[in-house]
Amino acid sequence: MNVHNSEMGSAVESEVSTGLIGAVVCKKASLRPERTTLQGRFVQLAPLDVKAHLASLLAVTQQSESLWRYLPYGPFPNVASFEADIEQKAGCEDPLFFAIVDQATRQAVGHAAFLRITPEHLSIEVGHILYAPILQRTAGATEAMYLMAKYAFDVLGYRRYEWKCNALNAASRKAALRLGFVFEGLFRQHMIVKGRNRDTAWFSMLDSEWPARRSAFESWLEPSNFDSAGQQRAPLLTFAERQASVRPTPTDPHCRVR
Repeated sequence: MNVHNSEMGSAVESEVSTGLIGAVVCKKASLRPERTTLQGRFVQLAPLDVKAHLASLLAVTQQSESLWRYLPYGPFPNVASFEADIEQKAGCEDPLFFAIVDQATRQAVGHAAFLRITPEHLSIEVGHILYAPILQRTAGATEAMYLMAKYAFDVLGYRRYEWKCNALNAASRKAALRLGFVFEGLFRQHMIVKGRNRDTAWFSMLDSEWPARRSAFESWLEPSNFDSAGQQRAPLLTFAERQASVRPTPTDPHCRVR
């Protein structure tokens, strides 16, 4: 018998026999996200709709093939295939897609979705994030993720909010840490996407962490934090570090957050 395994087995048996099998969860099952509009100052998230969003999404995404590098779909060879993709997404319940609409122009500049929606386990994921170049590195890009997290925690009552990405997608991993997600590890050889291996990096945010994250987001989004050119005066991390709760230290060895 393997001594190590025997010791582990004994430890598990001891925990079970003494009742140490996880804390009792008193929260009721969370709600499923609905096709509703989430309003922000810079952007709004609206249920993805072919008629309302196809033309603007086509205009802002189809000249940038790199946008699709880590997504399981795209780039699209023609308008018809892109329209079919948007139509399919608009009809889904899980993933549930939202268009990210610029408040100033009223044009869709990206999309994102809730997926792996599991109310009985109070767990939900954000993903299928597509940011057109015009949206990237803007206040609206951050606000979109704030609006979705706020909806998941404050309205729907989830206790676990997940973010996953291709382990090679350094930009997504850095974004997850910046937004306050905690790196949990890698699932090796997790998927085959477009004929290529995908190791998946897992991140999460918990309901106990959300109040501090929410305060940081809201402080960062205050008009006083932006100059006349719309540039931030202080980064999001500065506000996160000011919160009373201790921000978990990012442990993703491949990323550094500033």
